[in-house]
Amino acid sequence: VQLQASGGGLVQAGGSLRLSCAVSGLTTDSNVVGWFRQAPGKEREFVSSIRWREGSKNYADSVKGRFTISRVAVLNTVFLQMNSLKPDDTAVYYCAAGPQFGYTEPYRHYYWGQGTQVTVSS
Repeated sequence: VQLQASGGGLVQAGGSLRLSCAVSGLTTDSNVVGWFRQAPGKEREFVSSIRWREGSKNYADSVKGRFTISRVAVLNTVFLQMNSLKPDDTAVYYCAAGPQFGYTEPYRHYYWGQGTQVTVSS
């Protein structure tokens, strides 16, 4: 299983960014793809996830109504559309894959891509 995140950058508060996670080799223990983020000095936290086959979605309360996760199977890509960004959204964002929808703990996700930096200026 391989995941590759991209699309981070610098944006002003209130702006938008779209992150992409290119995935390959998904198996039964990696059929849920999620996004996590880690800010300096903080623990890695769950942002959102999607069940690859049928598209069920899950969001952290802090991003509900602002972020949207989606997947395009023919592109083997999961997207995270981030709108109304706040300085508190500044973090390195990672995509990861795991076996069970609804899990939000990083350790329950077995496969990780490299991170992409998102910086939101005030």
